[in-house]
Amino acid sequence: MNSQLSFANALERIAELRQRYLADRCIFIPSVEMKELVFALGATPSDLEAFQHESDFLEVDPTLAFRRSRNGRYCFVPEQREIYRTIQQPFVLSAEEDFVRHDSGKIREFASITPSAQGNPVLQALLAINALIVEGSEVEHRPGLNYASPNWITTAFHLRTITTPELVGEPALEGVHQDGVDHTMTIFLNSKNMVRDSATTRLHSNQEASGTQWYDQNLAHVLGTFQHQDVLDTLIVVDHERKHSVSAVTPIEPSAPATRDMLILFTRKPVLGPHVSHEYDSDEVNEQAPLTINLPIAILAQGA
Repeated sequence: MNSQLSFANALERIAELRQRYLADRCIFIPSVEMKELVFALGATPSDLEAFQHESDFLEVDPTLAFRRSRNGRYCFVPEQREIYRTIQQPFVLSAEEDFVRHDSGKIREFASITPSAQGNPVLQALLAINALIVEGSEVEHRPGLNYASPNWITTAFHLRTITTPELVGEPALEGVHQDGVDHTMTIFLNSKNMVRDSATTRLHSNQEASGTQWYDQNLAHVLGTFQHQDVLDTLIVVDHERKHSVSAVTPIEPSAPATRDMLILFTRKPVLGPHVSHEYDSDEVNEQAPLTINLPIAILAQGA
């Protein structure tokens, strides 16, 4: 059933969520509430179903055998009230950004988000909600980011994690980590043959060592535990002020594959010259896969 939430009421809700998020530095938004917001911003239940099926068209991940992936980069320009697609670029995360894994610092090239996924109103609504929540936010500054810029860069990762009898799917093989950004938004899309209580997310204080694996973690440093179980269950975290980890995907029937599909939005300020991603941070418009999302007026006054 479609939501009866009006567009104006949706903006009021987003402002309230923004206020809670900035006060608590993290927020979990359950499926029922996210669906209301997404539908009020123009998507339909059939759009949501179609977007879930987009996970079947992900490509082989550049470094993880148990994962399928695509990504795309989007620039949010508050002064123009718009989000646009930038050119496709390589991606890199370093150990200095609290991402400790075998491919830390490696230049990775992901397949591009498909035109049908990008054109889906669900993805566009999620990008808009993300932008309206993070707009004007003050967070602990990361080295090498340009906090004088009013703009934000969001890298959208569409991911499928797969556990098979031969390979364990790890949504966070790196253990405790940060994502090298200002805000991380994780959105559940679908799962098959997955134990409902697996793939649990823990938030950690920054006292926990990056790279610490699930069963070695100090529970005194755990700030919260969350589970993405229903479509559009969403967690947003101020990335540099918290760390996080995710347990493995466990199959219900061990002889069959188990899958977990997610959309992850990494949002940060543009980088400055010395940053590891400087060469891969162009804000050039993507003419081959264009997209412009027009946003309503700022909601800052409602959720300062």
